[in-house]
Amino acid sequence: MSKIKINQNVLILHLTILIWGFTGILGNLISISAIHLVWYRVLIAAISLFIYLVVSKQQILVSRKDFISFIMVGGVVGLHWVLFFYAIKVSTVSVALVTLSSLTLYTSILEPLINRKKIAMMDMIVGVVIIMGIYMIFQFESNYIEGIVAGLACAFCASIFSIANARMVKKSSATLITFYEMLGAFFWVSVFMLFSGDFNEKMVLNQSDLIYLLILGVLCTAVAYVLGVAVMKELSAFTVALTTNLEPVYGILLAMLIFGQKETMSLGFYGGAAIVLGAVFFYPYLKTKIEKRKQDLVIRKIY
Repeated sequence: MSKIKINQNVLILHLTILIWGFTGILGNLISISAIHLVWYRVLIAAISLFIYLVVSKQQILVSRKDFISFIMVGGVVGLHWVLFFYAIKVSTVSVALVTLSSLTLYTSILEPLINRKKIAMMDMIVGVVIIMGIYMIFQFESNYIEGIVAGLACAFCASIFSIANARMVKKSSATLITFYEMLGAFFWVSVFMLFSGDFNEKMVLNQSDLIYLLILGVLCTAVAYVLGVAVMKELSAFTVALTTNLEPVYGILLAMLIFGQKETMSLGFYGGAAIVLGAVFFYPYLKTKIEKRKQDLVIRKIY
């Protein structure tokens, strides 16, 4: 794999994460509940992707095995988004985005276990440092505990479907996977709403909600999700998870720009966020140094 190709995929990943960072802003602007928001979001995304697949004359039918896999993973995606938007509505965009960074710790443990590989100590260390940062946020933002817990659960779900997508994208197209996962998310969220009685008058949208939902469903979901899955053909799930930790940077800056004083947090919060983001920025440099040292040792043994 060429270095240019890797850099191109990393660039696409950063663009995707910037768009994802904007989803938190939209989640805060949309007035309906988290469950209704996700229901509309995945419905709009599924329709958008279906139209794209038909217009581009791509194969839509998949095997029964793949269909079941996509639909089940879609359920995890749906749960992830419900928890994410719920975290925003009971806390702030900043809290939800920073707690989502625990995705790295979950992935550093789960990816090797699922793929039957040895857990990398460096990945674990980075994950633990991130948890330390989140613990610091817990200490200083106790009034947002419900949102923090929802954010951590949201990150766990994100880790699960990221690992699953990294495996599935090697056999199927990112667009097709995303389409069926949106269908799966829509199905499982609809089932939950049916039993919880959430198909009610609270689903009625005003004009601004409709506009925001269209942006959220088409750009921030259909387009961004396809891009996010596509880069996994070249990048590992952990690399994607690690880079995804930049979502709080983009999201918090956008939130502060748009919502101003409402998004201002305590110094303890920003201290914890700095620990989390510091680990993200420092990790690639440290890992490169370690790998270079290993290569040098191998060369010395050979010669």
